Amino acid sequence: MNFMSNINLIYYLIAGATFGALALKTGIPAAPLAGALIGASILSISGKIEPATWPIGTRTLLEIGIGTVIGTSLTKNSLVELQTLWKPAILITFTLVLTGLAIGLWTSRLLKVDIITTILGAAPGGISGMSLVGSEYGVGPAVATLHAVRLITVLLILPLIVKMLNLFGIIKS
Repeated sequence: MNFMSNINLIYYLIAGATFGALALKTGIPAAPLAGALIGASILSISGKIEPATWPIGTRTLLEIGIGTVIGTSLTKNSLVELQTLWKPAILITFTLVLTGLAIGLWTSRLLKVDIITTILGAAPGGISGMSLVGSEYGVGPAVATLHAVRLITVLLILPLIVKMLNLFGIIKS
């Protein structure tokens, strides 16, 4: 990795950290994640700075860190809850996989986009996991783009919908 790659990576980290910190003020769930994603994306899309090159193993370490953060939220209580939630978990997973597959196939045919891109882009996985799978098929950046749009949209819209449903007494949080 050369000096300019290191500088570019620092610029991306600054953009992600700045937008992540600003997003904290919004109160949306996963605000730092959404903000960092938006900040780094804006910088990347601007074309003013070459794409960042991560040092070998860094991405893997970050994914391990994210997995660890998520894993620590699973407790003994999670196993107790699984006794009542295993049926919805199976139904939701099965439905999301089938729906993602159907939407991916339909989108590919309707919009004449690569079928692997649309299937992986519509899959109910996270951006990093599905991007890695997409990389195996040579469509990682396209899959990452689809998931980034989905993730940002979901993080911005669903909390508003939940607040509105709560406001109208449809749900209680």
